[in-house]
Amino acid sequence: MFEVAESFVSINGESTRAGELAVFIRFKGCNLNCSYCDTKWANETNAEYKNMTVNEICELVRNTGVKNVTLTGGEPLLQKNIEELIEKLILQGNRVEIETNGSISLEKFALSSKDRPVFTMDYKLPSSNMEKYMCLENFEFLNEHDTVKFVSGSIEDLEKAEMIIQKYSLIEKCHVYISPVFGRINPADIVDFMIKRNLNGVRLQLQLHKFIWEPDRRGV
Repeated sequence: MFEVAESFVSINGESTRAGELAVFIRFKGCNLNCSYCDTKWANETNAEYKNMTVNEICELVRNTGVKNVTLTGGEPLLQKNIEELIEKLILQGNRVEIETNGSISLEKFALSSKDRPVFTMDYKLPSSNMEKYMCLENFEFLNEHDTVKFVSGSIEDLEKAEMIIQKYSLIEKCHVYISPVFGRINPADIVDFMIKRNLNGVRLQLQLHKFIWEPDRRGV
């Protein structure tokens, strides 16, 4: 059984499929507590959730008619037997994306040849207060379909992002995005930083849903 905090169809607000329709399955619970987290409600021990089986989730997805599936949270990789759900969703003909916080090893998921999902993986920068929990070996398991996302709230964050991008040669491995912490840094300042540092191959990405709807609205 999986603890599903909410499920809905909307546009993908982030990653390489930004702007495309996706079915979102949000799981309860997270092992981190980022300073800027916008889904804290789903991470509380008393958060409401619905127990769902693999078959129930797959049927929910099938009934939407949407082929992009985003498993998110919280932290979806904390869910027991999540690999079974990933495999069945892919066999059903879906493109499965995992939004993961970067603290859990991707090895067993990334090395699967028949049911490998696409990863959008965070690297938690200093302002998150969670950087010490990053699993750095994950950079070894990324490929050209995956994304590393740096959510930045300060110039210090941007400087650290640049260092990580260069140290692990991320531009040659995967997509690299920088996103602002909503309301904490001006996106124009990120663009200025990218220009000054010649960050070729790095993309600025805004969370589309926070501009289309109210920033705190759920289910979008």
